[in-house]
Formats: sequence, structure tokens, C-alpha cells
Amino acid sequence: MAAMGFTPPPGTRQRSATCPSHFTQSPWPRLPAVTPAPAQPHWPQHGPTARPAPGPGFSCHRSRTRRAPGLPPATSMVSPEGLVAAAAVLMGLGLLALCLWAGRVELAGAWGEEEEEEEEEGILFITEDGCGRCRLLCKPSALAQHLVRSLGRSVALRGGHWPWPRWPRLQMLQQLLQPPEPEPVVARELLQMPDAGLVALDWLVGPWGAAGGGGSSPVLLLIPNAAGKVTGGLLQLGLRALEKGFIPVIFNRRGHNGCPLTTPRLQPFGDPRDLREAVTYLQCRHPSAPLLAVSEGSGSGLLLAYLGESGSSSRLAAAACISPIFRGRDWFEAGMPWLYEWPLLLHLKQGLSRYARSLAEVVDTEKLLRSRSLRDLEETLFCHTKPRATSWETYWDRNEPLRDADEAAVPVLCLCSADDPVRGTAARSLPLELFRTSPYFFLLLTPHGGHCGFPQRGPGRCWGHEAVFEYFRAMAEFLRAEERRKGLPRPRRLRGPVGEPPIFTWQRSYTR
Repeated sequence: MAAMGFTPPPGTRQRSATCPSHFTQSPWPRLPAVTPAPAQPHWPQHGPTARPAPGPGFSCHRSRTRRAPGLPPATSMVSPEGLVAAAAVLMGLGLLALCLWAGRVELAGAWGEEEEEEEEEGILFITEDGCGRCRLLCKPSALAQHLVRSLGRSVALRGGHWPWPRWPRLQMLQQLLQPPEPEPVVARELLQMPDAGLVALDWLVGPWGAAGGGGSSPVLLLIPNAAGKVTGGLLQLGLRALEKGFIPVIFNRRGHNGCPLTTPRLQPFGDPRDLREAVTYLQCRHPSAPLLAVSEGSGSGLLLAYLGESGSSSRLAAAACISPIFRGRDWFEAGMPWLYEWPLLLHLKQGLSRYARSLAEVVDTEKLLRSRSLRDLEETLFCHTKPRATSWETYWDRNEPLRDADEAAVPVLCLCSADDPVRGTAARSLPLELFRTSPYFFLLLTPHGGHCGFPQRGPGRCWGHEAVFEYFRAMAEFLRAEERRKGLPRPRRLRGPVGEPPIFTWQRSYTR
């Protein structure tokens, strides 16, 4: 694996960076302000009587609209096309309001039923607050007890109120579409894979032009959703990580987010080969820093698949998934609300259309761009390939996120809400048995929050981000306490050239 493009040296602060197009401000110049014409000092005189000019103290209680002679009536100034456009806008707003209201009523009722059924599930560590009754579902262990104490005592997770607690889709739209404040600056780095494909690493250096943290600061790997869309919530999470001393970097798949597509091959839903190469490169670049990972939405399928395939050699100290998709095939077959699926489908088609000529060698691009659902697009792109077609069942046997979940050996916090309109109902979409039996999977379930939402009042505030950082802090405290209790020597910082980076290995006794 070779690094291409800009390579900032480790431990140095960057003053200049190459920024993707969607991170930069608009290049269009501002138009000069139009100065309104001065008001006429007198009324126009028409007919036999003239209207008196308004003087000091003049007040008009009744007004009549007059038009200048020769002008057509006001009704003729609105064209039929304008009326049709206005009616279409009003109809779209009405459908949007109806969809939001239907989601509110349906999910609110579903949460009430599930709350009665799962009253005894999990550990209740926040009884009643702005976020509601939060529960932690996991296998009893020393690590689980420490997490419950840390999350329960956290000041950042208590206090404040969530806007629109009964409107999960509005919460989702606010976090996904709200731009980060301040706007971040990134430095892009291209990594070449063994098959000559390229993935991109975007290092967040902050709006101040300097990277946060030092040589031993934790490196936080951010994984966007499966469509490669870097949302405002993910950027806000990166800025928050910079403030806390982390080194955040965004992983971009092949052909996503402006990353060049040099081979006619995209990354399937749960294929972690490219992610494994990127993690190995990060470990070589920061050998003395712990590696952490956070995924958002459907991008969690890639992180969960990587943790299962890698096991104890994943090189990660801890991981977190915000609103993850656990069962990929069921999620694609069930479909999503049109409010979320249609924009996502258009975003994917727009990115694929740039490489239509290259992809024509392996897939039917005309059929691909005519896809009417995410399932049709996924099946056409990865199953109906020209050299050798693959069935839908075989594809998911190789790409299901939890296919090797029993082999995972890194603690994973899964932050989910019961009213998630994208994932589906909690009873059918959450693998509760996995959290009951595995010592490495922790489910933090909230009654509200939507999909990747969890907003708090205030600019750029997100309850889910604070929960993730509190989880990482608790994990660091637990590891230090275990090292002191067992008398394990702390690793010394390596000097000189580094041959093979040290591999972080979890011991089974840590989850006794």
C-alpha cells in the first residue's frame, strides 16, 4: 500500500490543506444591493377629482388599490405556469407535513408498545431527563458496570431539552442537513490499494488551520454512511473531537466524496478490505497513539463487518456506531421512507453518473441509473455484473454486517433510538440476543432521537456525540485501572525507524 497525494508529517500542524469542493464556500460573488427608488411625493391624479397629497399628520384608514392607465389587470400578470408551480410547491409541502405527522404518530405508538414489553431489558442509568429513559443492554461484566457508572454520572448527558422529541424525522433532518459551525478545513490524502484502487483520507485540521492533538493523541476514524455522504452531523463530530484533543480523519470509499475511481470496482456494503488497509496505514503513521472508530448510519455495516473479520487483530482500542444498520439485507428489502430514500438514491446516481463510461465494462449503466429503489441499485451494481453474476443471497452471505459478530474482540457501543424511522422498529431491527450474550457489544437505547439525530438545544450540540466521547473516556479509565491492578508495564514510546507497528490485543479477562 502506498500513500499518494498530500501527506502531512506526523506530529506537525498543517497550515495549508487541499479542501474538497463541498467543504469550501461558494465561489459566486455577491451581487450589489439594489437601492429602491424614492417614493413619489404625491398621488397620481385620474378622473375629475384629485386625491390630496399626504401631509404631516395625514392618516389613512381605508386604502384602495389603483392601477396606472394602460396597465393590464393584476390577475393577468400571473401566468398559468406560475400557478402550476405554486400548486406543486404547496402540494409538496403538504405531503412533507403529512409524512412527518404520520411518522410522529406511528413511531410514538410503536415506542409505547415496546416500552411495556422491554421494561425489564437493560440497565436504566438515566431515569428521566431531556433524553428520556435511557437503558444500557449488555452482558453483565466489570466493564459494563464501569460504563453504567460513568454514563450515569456524566454531566454532559444530563440537563437540557431536545427539540421536537416526538418528531424523529425532523430531528434526523436537522442533524443531517445543518451545516457545522465553524466550517472545518480538511487535508486530503489518497491511499492506493493492492488492486490500484484509491481511497481517500480527509484529515480535519479545524477552521484554525492547525491539527489538534499531538503525536500520542488518539486518532479518531470517522466512517460516513454507505452512500458516502459526509453529513453536517459527522463534520460536527469531527470538530468536537478536535476540541477534545483527538486527531479526526474521515474514511472515503472508492468513488465517494470526490475520491477518484481508478478501477471499475466499488466497495460493497460489508467488504472491509479497503478499511483494513486504511487502518493499517493509520497505525503505521501513529504507532504510539490509540486508534478509535465511529460510524454513522448505514456506514456502520462496514465497521461491524471489519470488527468481526479482524477479531483481536483489528488494531482498534474501541469503536462506536451511531444509529447503525445491523441487518443489511432486511434493511434493503424492507425499504425506507421516501423522505430519506429518494434524496439518497439521487445522491448515489449523481456520483455514479460521473463514472458511467468506466463502469460500463462491468455493469449495465443504463439500468443502473434507472433504478427506482436502493435495492435495485445495489443489486444491479454488485450482483448483475457482466463477467460473473452473483445472486442476491450469495451477495449478502459475504456482506452481512453481523456475519462474524461472534469473533469481534473490541468493545463496541451502539447508540440507537427506539423511534428511528430509517432502521425500523426496535423489535425487528435490533439484535437483542447479541447484546445479551456478547461481552463486547453494548446497546445504548433512547426513546427518542430519530436516525443520527439526538439534537440538543444550542448551535452544533448533539447528545449522541457527547455520549460517544463519554464512552471513550470511560474506556480509557477502565484500561488504565486494569493495567494498574494487574501490574502490566505501560508501553514505551518507540524511537527510530519502526518496522512492524504494535498490535493492540484485548484480553478476555477485561470483560469478566
